[in-house]
Amino acid sequence: MQKYLIRRLVLMIPTMLGVTFLVFVMLRSMPGDVTTTLLGDYGAASPELREAILKDFGLDESVPVQYVKWLGEIARLDFGTSFFSGRSVNTELQDRLVVTTQLGVMALVINLALGIPIGILSAIRQNSWFDNAGRTLAIGLLAAPNFWIALLLITMAGRYFKWGVPSTSYVGFFDDPIRNLKFTIVPALILGASGSGTIMRFTRTAMLEVMRQDYIRTAWSKGLRERVVVVRHALKNALIPVVTVIGLFIPGIIGGSVIIESIYSIPGVGRYYFSSIRQLDLPVVQAINLIGALVVVFANLAVDMAYSFLNPRIRYS
Repeated sequence: MQKYLIRRLVLMIPTMLGVTFLVFVMLRSMPGDVTTTLLGDYGAASPELREAILKDFGLDESVPVQYVKWLGEIARLDFGTSFFSGRSVNTELQDRLVVTTQLGVMALVINLALGIPIGILSAIRQNSWFDNAGRTLAIGLLAAPNFWIALLLITMAGRYFKWGVPSTSYVGFFDDPIRNLKFTIVPALILGASGSGTIMRFTRTAMLEVMRQDYIRTAWSKGLRERVVVVRHALKNALIPVVTVIGLFIPGIIGGSVIIESIYSIPGVGRYYFSSIRQLDLPVVQAINLIGALVVVFANLAVDMAYSFLNPRIRYS
């Protein structure tokens, strides 16, 4: 296990280098540059000022040179300076990462709390009314994009039922936990529920397959209670494919937070990322992409580690 873990950590280095290089090149291949946003029409009338800004930001050098310099800053855990605020990107992301992490954790908990129990009950009550309702709910959640649900709640439920729109401005969790949860519960519910349909379907399919195995029939023949058979004997093996889907859901949370935070004006990384792309604030976009890639890579590693816990026969060497 230890050798496998070290090998995976070493292999993360070329993966991260490839991701960062692609993002770096793609950002610099976009039409226009930061001077267009900063100077507007005045930039065309003053090419000297435009060149001075590009030199000050280090954008007058070749892309490989810029990339190597940026990697040197990353090695020192320095994400650079924002083109627009003039503040360190580390400082800009510090509070926003806490907000987005809270929203992501809440969404993941809601996703699992909805998806796994409904999937299990649908499997052990196959073809019942609950199973039909669960499958219908899963298909509905898969078909409805989270941004559409958010806008629908704001325009319809918020108007007629007075609960779809947060009633207060954002407050940090440690400042006022109650107000914070009132503000974030609806966005987290939308973000988590939108992916729970996949968890429901995978859990149901995996449970149905496991419940047909010989060792489950042996457990039934011993006269064990249904709860013992399902939880102790079937659930662990059924969760192996579900854990894989959970690992794939984490990038969805990262991408979904960009839209949800923008719709609900949540001051997190997703909203900051969206505004930085529009402004071509390259250091911020590069830093957030790097953090997102790290989250995805470590999530996949955590999923692989969870396999050996769920099934002791799985060994890594």
